[in-house]
Amino acid sequence: MKKKDIPLNERIIFALDVDTYGAAEQWVDRLGEQIKFFKVGLQLFLAGGFPVVDMITARGHKVMVDLKFFDVPETVKLAVKQLRNKGVTFATVHGNGAIIQAAVEEKNELKILAVTVLTSFDESDMIEMGCTKTVKDLVLIRAKKALTAGCDGVVSSGIEANDLRNNLGEKFLIVTPGIRPGKNDEVEEDDQRRITTAQDAIIQGADHVVVGRPIRDAVDPIEVVSSMQNEISRGLG
Repeated sequence: MKKKDIPLNERIIFALDVDTYGAAEQWVDRLGEQIKFFKVGLQLFLAGGFPVVDMITARGHKVMVDLKFFDVPETVKLAVKQLRNKGVTFATVHGNGAIIQAAVEEKNELKILAVTVLTSFDESDMIEMGCTKTVKDLVLIRAKKALTAGCDGVVSSGIEANDLRNNLGEKFLIVTPGIRPGKNDEVEEDDQRRITTAQDAIIQGADHVVVGRPIRDAVDPIEVVSSMQNEISRGLG
């Protein structure tokens, strides 16, 4: 499996899941020598808005705006338009073909990533929703539709990454959340269910991994970043 030429310091996207501009700025400055890619999700975007994005890009870093746009197509189109010319690299959309297509129509320099199935979901959730497919089946179906609609890539767990590569090829991005350090069976009381290590995700075909709590809650965040980057290097072979 051929790996894309992505700098090691952009392979980890650090999830800035904090509630103030100031806290985000502290983390960007703290990690900015090791990590060059940061995720701004709902919590932080509602707290700090575009000034947070500007702060990150002004330091020469990349930004993933993870708002998972899900609304009527015209509303999604207008929302994505607001991200144009803001220096944002990735934006996420979570919806059907018409919603995704609307986002793609306005992406300009953005790369649109379609969220397949949240990593907090497992087979029990599929049963609860009355779905007769497995998680892996649904991820593949949604990924195919997203790429056909013109998405640049998808968000999926590392568990499905290899299946996506085998069925859909190499010419799209896979961004993988639900990353945990060490052995997966040592993770307790975690709302993420379909989890992998950074190394396994890269081996299976992911291009980037999204990591938040394992770095943010660590006694030595820099050491965790270094350890995960070593894992990624091994995964890249």
